[in-house]
Amino acid sequence: MTSNPNKPTLNTDRSRLFKDRFAKWGISAGGVMVLIALLLIFFYLLYVVQPIFESAKVEKRNSFNVTNADQIVGLGVEEQTEVAFLLSQQGEVIFYSVQDGSFGQKLKTLSAKLPSDASSFANSAPFQGHYAFGLENGSVMLVAPKFLVTFPNNQRKLTPRLDYPLGEMALEVDDQGAAIKRFAFSHYEDKTAVVALTEDKRVLFSSFVAEENMFTGEVEWVVERTELDVNGRIDELLISPDTTRTFVRSANQIYVYDTRYPDDVEQIQLLSANEENANIVSAQLLAGANSLMLANDNGEVSQWFEVNTDSGREYQKIRSFETTKQSKLNIFTEFYRRTFFTTSSNGELGIYYTTSEAKLWQGKVSEGEIKNFAIAPRSNAALILADNQLTVLEIHNEHPEVTWSALWQEVWYEGYPEPGYIWQSTSASDDFESKFSLVPISFGTLKAALYAMLFAVPIALSAAIYTAYFMSSELRRVVKPTVEIMEALPTVILGFLAGLWLAPLIEEHLPAIVGLLILLPLGVLATALGWTKLPASIRHKIPEGSHSILLIPVVLFIGWLSFAMSETVELWMFDGNVRQYLTNELGMTFDQRNSLVVGIAMGFAVIPTIFSIAEDAVFSVPKHLSNGSLALGATQWQTLVRVVLLTASPGIFSAVMMGLGRAVGETMIVLMATGNTPIMDWSIFQGMRTLAANIAVEMPESEVGSSHYRILFLAAFVLFIFTFVFNTVAEFVRQQLREKYSSM
Repeated sequence: MTSNPNKPTLNTDRSRLFKDRFAKWGISAGGVMVLIALLLIFFYLLYVVQPIFESAKVEKRNSFNVTNADQIVGLGVEEQTEVAFLLSQQGEVIFYSVQDGSFGQKLKTLSAKLPSDASSFANSAPFQGHYAFGLENGSVMLVAPKFLVTFPNNQRKLTPRLDYPLGEMALEVDDQGAAIKRFAFSHYEDKTAVVALTEDKRVLFSSFVAEENMFTGEVEWVVERTELDVNGRIDELLISPDTTRTFVRSANQIYVYDTRYPDDVEQIQLLSANEENANIVSAQLLAGANSLMLANDNGEVSQWFEVNTDSGREYQKIRSFETTKQSKLNIFTEFYRRTFFTTSSNGELGIYYTTSEAKLWQGKVSEGEIKNFAIAPRSNAALILADNQLTVLEIHNEHPEVTWSALWQEVWYEGYPEPGYIWQSTSASDDFESKFSLVPISFGTLKAALYAMLFAVPIALSAAIYTAYFMSSELRRVVKPTVEIMEALPTVILGFLAGLWLAPLIEEHLPAIVGLLILLPLGVLATALGWTKLPASIRHKIPEGSHSILLIPVVLFIGWLSFAMSETVELWMFDGNVRQYLTNELGMTFDQRNSLVVGIAMGFAVIPTIFSIAEDAVFSVPKHLSNGSLALGATQWQTLVRVVLLTASPGIFSAVMMGLGRAVGETMIVLMATGNTPIMDWSIFQGMRTLAANIAVEMPESEVGSSHYRILFLAAFVLFIFTFVFNTVAEFVRQQLREKYSSM
């Protein structure tokens, strides 16, 4: 029997067919998995970010009837919103359970130890948690409802009690004994300040400072009183928590007093804050007490805070909000955030956030007028007293400060002279307002990438073209792997060297660095020109494609010369201190860790990527194209420019875009080699903060689920979009170039 000579060939074909199919499906599956991974990253980032753009929600928990509701002058609720308390005009504090299962159950009634009948009532800034009664004898008595937490039988139990922040002694505001008809107060550290309207129409500012008697150990109050000169009726009195500012509203005028020094109270401004055909109906201080909120009967609520002007710091109208047009519109503020609430006589409640200029929610919560209102310490619930009922509202308002306009547009923050793009997420102060503009850190990302590309692209592309087209194959086999192995160097090492070695070196020898950037290209060109003028017998001694070795001593000499002349140039041109010269003469800020340092350090990280891809693209140009061009009489440079580079342009462009993507996403170098200051300045001598570095710095300290935490994920999403757009544009251009020059 003879064997079939075609059988081995058929077996070989089937084996190859199987391998081809396996490779096809394997590569396709890998590509699909990459796309799935990208989509999962995309949607996970959206999942984390989405809650910050949700609208506020208000839901009714429950309500119960309150007896003698017309006698209630104040409300409050403890932190866990389990117990509410009501303060009556007679000085009683009534505690009710407002948790499910025992809602509306009266727990206890405590009476404040008032030495005289109450004639008025006031509460402090919400975060202080103090309430006070103005008395008929000209005194003020401070009280503070508190809760003792115990765990009998492993069950949490709240026991209401009534504390007296200043002891059980009332503060004598008016030494003439006139009844207190209206007042405002603040207890700050060891100082208590009261501004009060007496029955005989006097406005008194009284400061009480506690001092311990060194002999008896008893606490004595040192009192200073000042009568304020106010014309007209007195409608409202306000005082800042730190007692430095006092406000007196008389109809449509606001008297502003500097009360830092009680013995020298000074009126610093008189505001006529009402709009045309409108009257002021209420005023309140925003959390932090830097902003004054004014409500008009035309439904407008305006925010005012101090701004530096030519004549000093003055209160100016910054922004306004449109609310319900009512003749009785009250304003209430949160404990710490810049959220405020409006209540109206028709039972409507509005929630607004000042800095983002956002109306968060508005709706009707009662049929009748809202007599009183209080917000919970965690801002997740509120109490309203209306229609002789106490109602508890559940408020879902986790991220009021975040809007697209606050993230991407200029915002005017308290204490700043003008609107700006500001990123400042944390502070040591409870009054601090987080500032979450993504513009400066996005700007910093582009700035860092730009300076890195300005440094890396000319060097990397020039080296790639020379290595692939002009260099000898023996030298290329050494140079190419050497440059590519630089890519394996960890960027944390580059960042470490840039921050601790390169930055001080540039600061100390700035003229040398600038000289290098100028003299090195000129020196290389001069060397090339000089080489062409040498006799052919000398030039031919160097093998073709090895001329770059001649530049090594030139580069070393120029480097040595630049640093050797640095001190002389600095003394001659910059009076011996270039940094001081830049600051004093040119008005330029010089940071040690600046964009120049980042550009050089990140440039070295990007160069291997661009070099490797571009070199492969140039080297892969078919030899018959270049040989044909040379055969037709073109020079090497003409062939390079008009044939080789055009054919390799898709790969070269891809190399540049890959390098740009690497620069945009770089973290460790910009983290260690810049001051991480989120500023917007193109100066090469100032630093920046990038999206990647910002995430690396602040993610460990952010609270999970907070606005800060989610905005950092939004920054990651923006970075993802940046790289996606760059890569998409790069691929589109690459395909266009490939189609255009594929026929060559």
